[in-house]
Amino acid sequence: VQLQASGGGLVQAGGSLRLSCLASGRTFSRESMAWFRQAPGNEREFVAFVSAAGTTYYAEPLKGRFTVSRDNAKNTVYLQMNSLKPEDTAVYYCAGHVTGSAVYIPSYAYWGQGTQVTVSS
Repeated sequence: VQLQASGGGLVQAGGSLRLSCLASGRTFSRESMAWFRQAPGNEREFVAFVSAAGTTYYAEPLKGRFTVSRDNAKNTVYLQMNSLKPEDTAVYYCAGHVTGSAVYIPSYAYWGQGTQVTVSS
């Protein structure tokens, strides 16, 4: 399985972006997917999770601003980010095939290459 993240860019504080993660392979609809992010000098952190059934889970500080969704017909998972803040600046990664805790990086077998999100003040 290969994951390709896209949709990052430069946006002003208060703006929105939608990230996409296209997955190869015919098992996408049975896979749970997640988004993580890594800011400069920081460890990679959990952002959001969507199960194969569509159940979602978010990092507590991001609830209400970020929304994760999936379109199985397009083999794609999305991350809608609203009311962006400078502290949201990071490289965002999609991940798939979880075999443990949804917020735990080693739980995921597949990772995309990351897409840069920069929020200016």
